[in-house]
Amino acid sequence: MEAKILPFRSDQSFDAETTRAMGLAYDIAKVALHDSPNLVDEVIARRIIDLASSGLKDPNQLAKRALEAIGVETT
Repeated sequence: MEAKILPFRSDQSFDAETTRAMGLAYDIAKVALHDSPNLVDEVIARRIIDLASSGLKDPNQLAKRALEAIGVETT
């Protein structure tokens, strides 16, 4: 799961808990977007990483905020 987001990480490192949360958030966001283009996937991944860098670790909130950043409303 978390391996899908790791290529977008660049030189940042995260603890295991945060890495798992980012991977889960990425999967949640991908489900919400269905068949999204690779560019959208990258934008979502980078937004999740930015949010996690600021200390957010809840996968649902990471996904929600990343989706909102590209204009996708979540419930």
